[in-house]
Amino acid sequence: MNEVKQIERIDPAAGIPGGEVVIECGNHLANGAQTLTAWFQDQEAHVVAATPHRALVLIPDLTLGAEIEVSVDQVASPPGKPAHFIVAGKLADGIHPVASPAFDPSDGSLFVTRSGTRGEDVPVSLFRIGSEGELEEFSSDITNPTSIAFDRSGRMFVTSRFDGTVFRVTPLKEVVVFASDLGIATGLAFNREGEMFVGDRTGAIYRVNEIGEARPWAQLEPSVSAYHLAFGPDDALYVTGPTVSSFDSITRFDEDGKPSVFFRGLGRPQGLAFDVEGSLYVAASVRGRRGIVRISPDATQAEVVVAGMNLVGLAFSAKGEMVVATNEAVYSLPLGIFGTLLD
Repeated sequence: MNEVKQIERIDPAAGIPGGEVVIECGNHLANGAQTLTAWFQDQEAHVVAATPHRALVLIPDLTLGAEIEVSVDQVASPPGKPAHFIVAGKLADGIHPVASPAFDPSDGSLFVTRSGTRGEDVPVSLFRIGSEGELEEFSSDITNPTSIAFDRSGRMFVTSRFDGTVFRVTPLKEVVVFASDLGIATGLAFNREGEMFVGDRTGAIYRVNEIGEARPWAQLEPSVSAYHLAFGPDDALYVTGPTVSSFDSITRFDEDGKPSVFFRGLGRPQGLAFDVEGSLYVAASVRGRRGIVRISPDATQAEVVVAGMNLVGLAFSAKGEMVVATNEAVYSLPLGIFGTLLD
């Protein structure tokens, strides 16, 4: 008689379709990958590899955006007691973000980009996803929009890596140049005082005042794709910029622009955000696992908390959901994690 299989752990316990998760069982799987079957609700998952105790599987194409049940079984044996897993719900696809999306603090709507290839003129480059999930074409006036950020007064700003410009976008969809001549402008963030910081992927980080005047503030190694910026609870600026290395770091800049390594050991780190507990989340890979990586405030621990492929960024809503962006879609996960907001 075959023994019923019991799932002890799914690592990570959340993910988007196509992400890799490890399922650990408390008893032996007699014949490994040839007979193991993993079910996410009623969808069978593809088993990549298995040992007597563990299996690496791909999350099936589910778009529920909710907690579901996962079970395992073998040929001619009943399924074991299910474990719980949070699968992402798809908000939009057919887009092309290259950085994190951003929530409008005034109404909770989400802004995402269709950035396109360098110099590509797309019909719509900026989209708005309403609080009820409706997708709206918002603007076509920015070529290669990259990062989006809101200042303390709720004004929206967008960088363009095409012409090195930061644009201010009004609720009436007017697009106004705010700052220019910023190289290949990518990352964008505001500190507690409301000052703007912009990352030029060729190596400079600019500090921009309230009338759009920019001056070089810090220097970093050039990136092969983009800089991504976020201010931490310590008022320091945290920056990622993927290089050709598979062992990249997150750089911390103090208030004087002096850099130090906050964490090293990530593969292609991109968009990042802090939660209210001071943990840093970044779209990256660590120890061969890909997804959203959570790094402890003291930088001693790093683990994948959301499995996913081709992730470029993330954002937290005021309701505790995490939104993650791939290079072609945006997903939502009800994780109950709250991000930091400007005072």
